[in-house]
Amino acid sequence: MRRLLVPAALLLPLALLLTSCGGDSAADTGARTDGSGSVTLSVGDQKGGSEAILRAAGELKNLDYRIKWSTFTSGPPLLEAVNAGAVDVGGVGNTPPVFAAGAGSRISVVAAWHGTSRGDAVLVRDDSKLTSPKQLKGKSVAVAQGSSAHYQLLASLEAAGLRLKDIKVKYLQPADALAAFDSGKVDAWAVWDPYTSQVLQGKRGRVLTTGDGVTNGLSFQVASPSALRDSKKAAAVKDYLARLRRAQDWVHGHQAEWAKVWAKDTGLPYDVALASVRRTNATRVAVAVDKPLITSEQRIADAFTELDLIPKKVDFGDFVDPRFNGDLPPSTTPAKN
Repeated sequence: MRRLLVPAALLLPLALLLTSCGGDSAADTGARTDGSGSVTLSVGDQKGGSEAILRAAGELKNLDYRIKWSTFTSGPPLLEAVNAGAVDVGGVGNTPPVFAAGAGSRISVVAAWHGTSRGDAVLVRDDSKLTSPKQLKGKSVAVAQGSSAHYQLLASLEAAGLRLKDIKVKYLQPADALAAFDSGKVDAWAVWDPYTSQVLQGKRGRVLTTGDGVTNGLSFQVASPSALRDSKKAAAVKDYLARLRRAQDWVHGHQAEWAKVWAKDTGLPYDVALASVRRTNATRVAVAVDKPLITSEQRIADAFTELDLIPKKVDFGDFVDPRFNGDLPPSTTPAKN
């Protein structure tokens, strides 16, 4: 069997399950805490996500509240934890909130970033005969259900004149998806960065298509309404979001520096981390949670409702809270290059 590309610390299924989350995706709930004070903000994260950016940018200093970190394998289980009240706020892509809303979860989108969608890709192995998304008809494609890659796959198929029913969808979390991809058990893999960069830099696959031009490039911070009703926690959320925005600006101007720190934190090879930073992370611009954002997300919700993957009509506007917008630019602001 061929060696997997990704360090075990990043891709192997994590051992601990949030009992309040349900589902089959794991979370690392180890007691990693920053700051001090009487208020504790429970933050859900993904590998190489908010914690890594904040730490590299020096934005975890002088906290007058505590941040307790939990790491999840993808957005859907993170939002299950938000719904359960086990997490106060956490970062996800553009699709998990739609599925959570469809399930009637108690969530509120409180912050957004707009970046490129080049890191959201459908990958095939180097030896694959596939050269066009149109050729995916009848082929098997791995994807994490309810993830941002799920909608990217749907939108890419639509752009190629196909529908989800035209392919064989294999719902797999990244660790299992990579194993299936690497061993040839699936024909393609729809995934996001840094996994995209890992495959490309390792020369174990190539891009069949990306989300550029077919997805909205948005990512979110999503909070628990119960946390927002607590005035002290709401104040901590406001400060946390301000730090994240400053940290993201820092990343754009310090790409090599942040990639070095990120690689060390995650076990990623430096070239993979830098490729992911340049392709995806450094392009993000903090934007407002506004009407165009709601409209764009509503299109995603309607697409999955039509496929009966969401059980009922979703009004995405019911799941946003714009109180932290400040003077941010509109959600349609172009991503950085």
